[in-house]
Amino acid sequence: MIRVDKVSKHFGGLKAVDRVSLEIARGSITGLIGPNGAGKTTLFNTVAGLYTPTEGHIYLDDEEITGLKPHQLFSKGLLRTFQIAHEFTRLSVVENLMMVPARQSGENLFNAWFRRRQVFDEENANYARAREVIDFLNLGPVADEIAGNLSGGQKKLLELGRTMMVDAKIVFLDEVGAGVNRSLLREIGDAIIKLNQEKGYTFCMIEHDMDFIGRMCDPVICMAEGAVLAQGTAEAVKNNEDVIEAYLGRGLRNKAAAS
Repeated sequence: MIRVDKVSKHFGGLKAVDRVSLEIARGSITGLIGPNGAGKTTLFNTVAGLYTPTEGHIYLDDEEITGLKPHQLFSKGLLRTFQIAHEFTRLSVVENLMMVPARQSGENLFNAWFRRRQVFDEENANYARAREVIDFLNLGPVADEIAGNLSGGQKKLLELGRTMMVDAKIVFLDEVGAGVNRSLLREIGDAIIKLNQEKGYTFCMIEHDMDFIGRMCDPVICMAEGAVLAQGTAEAVKNNEDVIEAYLGRGLRNKAAAS
C-alpha cells in the first residue's frame, strides 16, 4: 500500500533519514523500531506530509504522494496519530469525533442559515457514527466527558477513534503505548487488531515496547542512524546482531556476552 523509494530528509548537515526504501503491505500491522535518534519519527512525518523529503519518492497505492500536505493525504485515507494526543481539550469525546469529517455543510455560513435541514441531517449522521465508534472502542462511560479530563490511554483510544470517523486506508501510529498503563494498552492493542481484521485497516506503528510489538506486528522494520537496518518477524529482528548492537552498543553487547 505504501512504497518509500530512496527517501532522504536532511536538516542542514544532519541526515535524519538517509535514502530509506521500504514497503508497507496492505492489511498488515507493520512495526517500526529503533533507538532514539534513528529517524523513525522524521520518516513518519515525511510520509504523512509534515515534511517534504529532500530526495526520493513516496507512493500510496502506486499513486505518487511525495510532497502532499497532511490535509491532502487525509482526503486520500492516510492518517496519523501522535505520541502526545492532539484532542480538543474543551470538547467532549463525542464532539471530538464529530469534528473529524471534512467539508461539513455547517462550516459554511450560507448553509448554516439557509440549508438548516441539510446541516441537521449531516450532524445527526455524524453523531450516529460517533456513537458507533464509541461503542466499538468501549468509550461509552466517558462519551460525554471533556476530552481534557481523560487519562493518557483514553486519549490514545480517542485518537484511534478519530481515524474511524473517515474512510482511513492506512494509519500511522506514533508510540501508542507511551504513558499508557498495561491494562489499557491491551485494550488499545485489541482495538487495533479488531480494526485490522474486521475493518481492513492497514497500520504502521512506531513503538519502543518490544512485547507490544511482538504481539501486534508482522513485519517489523528496524532503523538506525537514518537508515533501515533490518526487517523481518519480530523475533528475527529482536535477535538480529546488528539490531542488538544498535540498541546496546558494541561494548555493552560484548560485556553482556562475556558475563
